[in-house]
This record gives sequence, structure tokens and C-alpha cells, in this order.
Amino acid sequence: METVQYAQQIVNELQRSVLQLEEEEAEQFAGLLLRSNKIFVAGAGRSGLMGRAFAMRLMQAGKEAYVVGETVTPGIDKEDVLVLGSGSGETKGLISMAEKAKSLGAAVVAVTITPTSTIGTLADYIVKLPGSPKDQDSGDYSTIQPMASLFEQTMLVFYDAVILRMMEKTGQTTKQMFGKHANLE
Repeated sequence: METVQYAQQIVNELQRSVLQLEEEEAEQFAGLLLRSNKIFVAGAGRSGLMGRAFAMRLMQAGKEAYVVGETVTPGIDKEDVLVLGSGSGETKGLISMAEKAKSLGAAVVAVTITPTSTIGTLADYIVKLPGSPKDQDSGDYSTIQPMASLFEQTMLVFYDAVILRMMEKTGQTTKQMFGKHANLE
């Protein structure tokens, strides 16, 4: 198969994946983010990179958003929310974050393939994304892509769709958001 054919197969898989998203979960998630004071985002590896992109868009949409672990990230409070992206829902560091956030009264959201995981069980809100876990033999979702690529791609598309919904609910435009774009680059 040639590179363009692989790219088309990836797009087909992503299309199939997006069609499985639950509207009610997405609406609850967008509503929670809109009414939260601060939003903290975390994930490990590539899931963490998708979270970082989401935190940037949240900030550009006017929300006070932070990536957990950055030196400028403040403490979390009970009017805040922690969004954890984890396919397996078993990443040890993220489990600790969920436990700490809950002990401080913050809401926890799990964006995951496995809602019955430790993080899913700890979460106040769950967004189930389709996809294949890193160990593809343990899942029933077929993909040609390595490891959890389909989950991570679906996560980024889902996060961008949530931003669009938040923009719609608040009457924001891309032009307004661009005013918060980094300008020291």
C-alpha cells in the first residue's frame, strides 16, 4: 500500500470512530467546562500532547486552562475540573492526579476507551472514545494504525468539536479567539 492509501485508510478509520461518539457525553462535557472556574488537562505520552492542544484552545476560547505539570500551573479547587485523557485509564500518575483532585473537591473527567478502568471509576464524568488500546490484541476495535493512534486522533477531533460547541454556546468567533493567540513567536 502506498502512503496516500494509508492516509485514506486512517481517515476512514477516524470517520468510523467519530460516528460512535455519544452526543450526551459531549454536551455534558462542554457544559461542565463552560461553568468551571479553572480547567486542568493531563495525559501521558501522545494523549498528553492532545490534551496540551486542547488546553491551548480552551485558553483561546477565554477559559482559564492549564496543563498539569507546567511551572505556571496553579492549584486546583472545588470549582475546577481536571480532564484526564487515557486510553487504558490505568496510567499510575494520572490515577494519583484524579485522587488528589477529588480529595480537593474538583470534578474529574475521564476521556478514555475504558470507562470501567481505575480512572473511569474515579471520574465524575466519563467521555468514552472508541479506539484500540496500545495492546491491540486486547481490544475488539480493528485498526491498521500502531498502538493507540486511532484513540489519540479521535481525542483531538473530539476536543476540537467541543471547542466549536463552546464557541457556539458563548457566541464566540474564530476572529475573537485569534486575539488570544500567542504573539511572541
